[in-house]
Amino acid sequence: MSSTGIQSARDPFELRDLTSTANTRLEGRSATDILEWGLAEFGERLCVTSSFADAVMVHLAASVAPGIDVVFLDTGLHFPETLAIRDLVAETMNVNVRSIEPEQSVGGQDGEFGPRLFDRSPDECCAMRKVLPLNRTLRDYDAWATGLRRDESPTRANTPVVGFDLKRQKAKIAPIARWTQEDVDAYIARHDIPVNPLISEGFESVGCWPCTARAGGREGRWAGFDKTECGIH
Repeated sequence: MSSTGIQSARDPFELRDLTSTANTRLEGRSATDILEWGLAEFGERLCVTSSFADAVMVHLAASVAPGIDVVFLDTGLHFPETLAIRDLVAETMNVNVRSIEPEQSVGGQDGEFGPRLFDRSPDECCAMRKVLPLNRTLRDYDAWATGLRRDESPTRANTPVVGFDLKRQKAKIAPIARWTQEDVDAYIARHDIPVNPLISEGFESVGCWPCTARAGGREGRWAGFDKTECGIH
């Protein structure tokens, strides 16, 4: 179910009105219902993004839309465990995993901006290795589904189940926004979902290895900086 190369076709004003109405109607509905709405509305122009801390959202999407595109931002700075989960999902689930790389390799970035940019300017590093690649990839779609949850951090507390991404002019769907960690754990146990082994080693939130602390959830990311989001959301 790949839509690579297709350009966006939906009018942004139409999407804004559509998502506002849908959010009100779907707020109390199940994650499956929300995804089914997204599939009915956008078809192949809907993708899922995953960081592969676990494969809950991917499994949910595959159950509703077999073959759906799953976008993974391969920054070149991921833990090996994260890449192993990506590869396992690609092999065992009925989805099309798209690993998206930045325009520059880590070495190329070091050569132009100096080594370990993430230690000096994490916002700039995230922009080049995550935000710009995602923006480029989302040109192929009208809507994207994410695994954002309201209980993850204060910055995500008001996440709508269906919203309008103003920066990208896309519909943004968060089917499990209302889930708690207990809901996630129950789903993982019920469906034997792959989970990044770093989670059981005390990493509550897994991102790039230089900017991920062992504990503290999203508050533990980017230690020493007033930063809890990479800029994607």
